[in-house]
Amino acid sequence: MATIKYLGHSCFTIKTGDHNLIIDPFLTGNPLAGAKASDIKANYILVTHGHGDHFGDTIEIANNNNATVIGPNEIAVFCQQKGVNAHNMHIGGGWEFPFGRVKLTIAHHGFSDGESGFDIGGNPCGFILTIEGHKVYHAGDTGLFMDMKLIGEEGLDVAMLPIGDNFTMGIDDAARAVEFLKPKKVVPMHYNTFDLIKADPEEFKSKVTGAECIVMKVNDTLEL
Repeated sequence: MATIKYLGHSCFTIKTGDHNLIIDPFLTGNPLAGAKASDIKANYILVTHGHGDHFGDTIEIANNNNATVIGPNEIAVFCQQKGVNAHNMHIGGGWEFPFGRVKLTIAHHGFSDGESGFDIGGNPCGFILTIEGHKVYHAGDTGLFMDMKLIGEEGLDVAMLPIGDNFTMGIDDAARAVEFLKPKKVVPMHYNTFDLIKADPEEFKSKVTGAECIVMKVNDTLEL
């Protein structure tokens, strides 16, 4: 049975069989992080976009574990230039990995030209993961968009959605996203790490209809 663990902000680990995945490993510099980068055991690292609070400790974790980075082409190329294994993908594409299938979705968010020294270039994305017959959607950083209805047609077991507002959807738009996506379970993310994204997950939970809302505390786990 696969398990999902929340490490704060937008970072989750997924364990399935002999495989350990981590998504958006922002740990160093995250005041709410549930682990240190040196603690992480992962053979795959999934990165939704190149902002520092998502790319985070990708290189260190990859080097420590000889892990493969999965993400949009520009992020993968950046990692390869740093000597890290990476699998290049792009929005709309999918690939079968030893742990399951990964498909990239659109995400309405900003991106860098890759020359700022802080962020890495490339379009942001979300992920649909098919693991042990279950479908998990990590939206990355995004605003609300109508194509979430199409993503919902995939038949989602779990959706992780940002609720922190300012940079992403706020609570009301995230609750509407649940209506579009129709997941069995929804987990809020990307809130309370910084003052600009303060949000009450219990308020979000009260506004969710048609899905079980699970407010995960740091280091909580969820079985698929």
